[in-house]
Amino acid sequence: MRKWILAAALVAASTATQAQYGSNPNSYGNSGYTTQRGTYVQPYRATSPNSTDRDNYSTRGNVNPYTGAVGTRAPRNPYGW
Repeated sequence: MRKWILAAALVAASTATQAQYGSNPNSYGNSGYTTQRGTYVQPYRATSPNSTDRDNYSTRGNVNPYTGAVGTRAPRNPYGW
């Protein structure tokens, strides 16, 4: 019974965390590639371009749903326009 309660609490906390932050739900995947200098860049997901950076995974207050990483960058325009 404790396992079920713990599992339900974790699901609820995860859902609440994602709802709390304003991450862009639209994203795209980028396959891995090698730069001209020979450095390999691993595949990654990023938010789709739009008119603001406040909903990007890396912006403070947002969480990347694929990695769980918390955003640390300050938005370019603190007023959101």
